[in-house]
Amino acid sequence: MGLLDSQCTDGTGNIAGSKTGLVQEKAGRFRTMLRALVLLAVAAYAAAQRELILPDPRACANRVRHAHEFRNGHHYFYSWRHRATSRHERDWLDARNICRKHCQDLVSLEDPQEARMIENAVAQDNVRYIWTSGRKCDFDDCDRPDLQPKLINGWFWSGSGQKMPPSNTRTAPNYPNWSPTGGSGRAQPDNREHDEGTGEESCVGILNNFYGDGVKWHDVACHHQKPWVCEDSDELLNYARSTSRIRIP
Repeated sequence: MGLLDSQCTDGTGNIAGSKTGLVQEKAGRFRTMLRALVLLAVAAYAAAQRELILPDPRACANRVRHAHEFRNGHHYFYSWRHRATSRHERDWLDARNICRKHCQDLVSLEDPQEARMIENAVAQDNVRYIWTSGRKCDFDDCDRPDLQPKLINGWFWSGSGQKMPPSNTRTAPNYPNWSPTGGSGRAQPDNREHDEGTGEESCVGILNNFYGDGVKWHDVACHHQKPWVCEDSDELLNYARSTSRIRIP
């Protein structure tokens, strides 16, 4: 019996038995592959169904507040300065929900002083990039004339609901602080990943000299993972205080 013959039997010369074993093995591999595909489909469905969460009053009461970064009645939280999250990076929605659980939201840079405070922290701590609450209005009800074109007029701070100034203007020195360059060499925001066919750049991150441009704002696809900054949310604090007996400072 040759080598090929021996590989085609089950060890006893029973070729039929060997074929049955091969069929069973293939069926097992198919079932394993099918289970993996089902799990992937379930995971994709769950990801697509993600929503904003309501605050947890106990988490709000115990939220980490960086007291030295207290402004206009709001405390701020820097994920990289807290031991439990110092090595963590999250996508935009996950980061936002972590903030919201604690009666905060991703930071909204509503004026030049607040923007400078956060940008200085990024530079001082040598953080490569962070998430803000900045968002492009590219979903339902965003076809209003005043939001067109969206790349210029469609940006807002989701943490506060305040509309940003047009991205092609400056209302103060370095504010809004969009970068003059990016991965494509174009001024921000440029929606580069959309042009490359890989998705929309609908969220605003602060990048630290990523393109030799200093600490600047960039439009980024929301699925990227980054550290984040939270800011107290009056709306969420009021909600948690009105629905719980827990004392929330």
